[in-house]
Amino acid sequence: MVNKTSLVQQSLRTEFFSTAWMAFEFVVGLTAGLQAGSILLIAFGLDSFLEIIAGGTLIWRLRKEANGAPTAEIERAERRSSLVVGTVLLGLAVYVTSMSIFNLVTHQVANESPMGLAIAMASVLLMPYFTWRKRKLGHALHSAALVEDGMCNITCAYMAGTVLIGAIVTMLFNWWWADSVAALVLVYFIASEGWESFQAGRGETE
Repeated sequence: MVNKTSLVQQSLRTEFFSTAWMAFEFVVGLTAGLQAGSILLIAFGLDSFLEIIAGGTLIWRLRKEANGAPTAEIERAERRSSLVVGTVLLGLAVYVTSMSIFNLVTHQVANESPMGLAIAMASVLLMPYFTWRKRKLGHALHSAALVEDGMCNITCAYMAGTVLIGAIVTMLFNWWWADSVAALVLVYFIASEGWESFQAGRGETE
């Protein structure tokens, strides 16, 4: 049987790897989105930045556990982080909705972005692994926060899939509205994740 110290160390390594990938995803996604004028890719990049915040919080929380911090202190840190991340995600959902509607009204067209396609494809392949790994370790450590962070990764995979579909449709058929419509679909995932985190931060979930 794996002891708790080993589980915490494995969880820390997973979070470091995950957070490093999110930093790379943020830079590439945001750069590609700005270059292509794609609100969908910009939103994807900004969500990756929020995942960095979440990952950093989990690293902080796991380090506290590794150092023997009281459970109450760890739980307070988790709630505060969830409240901040949830609020920012809800704000991001409002931003994406506003920009998508503006683009639809003004007929703004996103350019092709091979770089954006590549990072989205990599995320579709990698995020399910992070989700499985964090859920497994989270259940072993009885850490709801780690399990929840794994679910953030699967949301990222959904977002990456939406980016892929929107970009491919735009490239193949030159449908000017595809990027904005796909971004509006993306709002569902962003808002759902944000609301869940916000409620957890306020202590309104089990």
